[in-house]
Amino acid sequence: MRRVNAYTHGVSSPGLIFISVAARLLDMHPQTLRKYERLGLVRPARTLGSMRLYSTEEIERLRFIKRLVDEEGVNLAGVQQLLGIAEVMQRIRPLLNDELMLRDGARRRRLLRELADLCDRLGLDEAS
Repeated sequence: MRRVNAYTHGVSSPGLIFISVAARLLDMHPQTLRKYERLGLVRPARTLGSMRLYSTEEIERLRFIKRLVDEEGVNLAGVQQLLGIAEVMQRIRPLLNDELMLRDGARRRRLLRELADLCDRLGLDEAS
């Protein structure tokens, strides 16, 4: 887990906000943010005193989670699966350069491993 020095990174640090501010910004209860952390959906940094600090990227991730739950009706297990799939897709995207795929066997093998991971997460038979 990342640690942030409490004396050099306070509320005014760009992009890092405390849980109370994040909760108000997102119109969520701080306990919900703690639950999402326990489930591994977000990983806020911590001060030396163990106070949670949320980055701009994590605020955006929380907005996405909130939209999935509130507007799309996805339960938290589904959110975990969707976030896992999104992470695999982010790893796959740079591997999809056709020219490099033809020359680079290691890239091809890595892509196949990532696709197998994606199929596994989706519960698909790899031959499909």
